Amino acid sequence: MRQDTQNRNPMKTVAQLVGVVFIMGSLGWLSVPLYSWFCAVTGFGGTTTAAESGSDIVLDQMITVRFDAAVERDMPWDFKPVVREMELKIGETGLAFYEAHNPTDKPIAGSASFNVAPYSAGSYFSKIDCFCFEEQVLQPGETVQMPVTFFVDPEIVEDREAKFAHTITLGYTFHQIDLPEPEQTAAVSVEDTTDVN
Repeated sequence: MRQDTQNRNPMKTVAQLVGVVFIMGSLGWLSVPLYSWFCAVTGFGGTTTAAESGSDIVLDQMITVRFDAAVERDMPWDFKPVVREMELKIGETGLAFYEAHNPTDKPIAGSASFNVAPYSAGSYFSKIDCFCFEEQVLQPGETVQMPVTFFVDPEIVEDREAKFAHTITLGYTFHQIDLPEPEQTAAVSVEDTTDVN
């Protein structure tokens, strides 16, 4: 009887270990989308929200929005805000532009990540339209101005922490990504033509 119990325990232990490994693997795989969802819902980490249209309410209270720009270490673009800051009423729709330039002799694709500081204001910073919603491709030597349309949600004045924010900084960092398939094909065709000549 005792020997029978001892034989079952290793199998039970193996089954439990397999279950733990499966659960840990699933949590690891889901952690990035769950974290992104959590940040989008709560504004945690300076994550902004998206809106279909502007605010119906505009307060007399003013707020300053600063614009910041950076590129990842290996990203060859020049990237900067056209205007460093603007002042607008809380709830008022603002329009800002960022400028990107590709100084290289080949097309470069980029994707922008963003955040808002202070973090407590992130969930109240609403983007109606933004260049960061899509990947961007700049041709050799091309310079573009990319818009972001936004407003600061009037509910910020009710938040225990965020209501003390008089200045909000919107920051973007561009990262180089693989060229989309049509752009890759076009780039290869141009290189082949150059090699033949």
